[in-house]
Amino acid sequence: MLTITGLNKSFGENEVLKKIDLQIQKGKVMAILGPSGSGKTTLLRCLNALETPNRGVLSFHDLTIDFSQKNKPVDLVRLRRKSGMVFQAYHLFPHRTVLENVMEGPVKVQKRKKEDVKKEAIQLLQKVGLADKLDLYPFQLSGGQQQRVGIARALAIKPELLLFDEPTSALDPELVGEVLKVMKDLATEGWTMVVVTHEVKFAQDVADEVVFIDGGVIVEQGPPEQILSAPKEERTKQFLKRILNPL
Repeated sequence: MLTITGLNKSFGENEVLKKIDLQIQKGKVMAILGPSGSGKTTLLRCLNALETPNRGVLSFHDLTIDFSQKNKPVDLVRLRRKSGMVFQAYHLFPHRTVLENVMEGPVKVQKRKKEDVKKEAIQLLQKVGLADKLDLYPFQLSGGQQQRVGIARALAIKPELLLFDEPTSALDPELVGEVLKVMKDLATEGWTMVVVTHEVKFAQDVADEVVFIDGGVIVEQGPPEQILSAPKEERTKQFLKRILNPL
């Protein structure tokens, strides 16, 4: 579905990603783990060109982009429209209601009929357990509720790929579960998902593949039972030990 070859990304002299090769299969869930500053969020943002790589080739079905060459803006727009992103800090429009936040992309960007979008948005908010919050504003919601609105908003554009950037890291511990439940339900429904996360239990239970990244390179990748229970690389072992036994 999505293939990345030789992806590099630098900010000035700081090379954040180094020759990343990755393949994301349709209907599968990929969890990306790694310490802070490892490049995992930058990698996620490169998948939909929110960050433009310096080099590398990205192929998404019928669309191929070589970032070492000058690309047409229309191709980058096509790439971005193939995915929906759920951000760590929600990024909801504060002056829009819950329902209006979910409708914004399909109506303003995709130019779809407002009546049709409204019906679908209500159904999506029902899916994430917020059918009774349609007319509220973001400041009236808990962090977990705001993040679930963010998930509904990402689904509203009918993406082929869902990207999650540490969706639970800004939440109080008691609110994490409600967001992870929605994500587990989406995985069960067959959505293709790439999730940057520190939630090792989620990766263990839901992911089809786990990628451990550090220093801008993929250190190890494979099925969760291998990476999380019997990693081969010493750096992976150190990271998991620190995450699972922080004291």
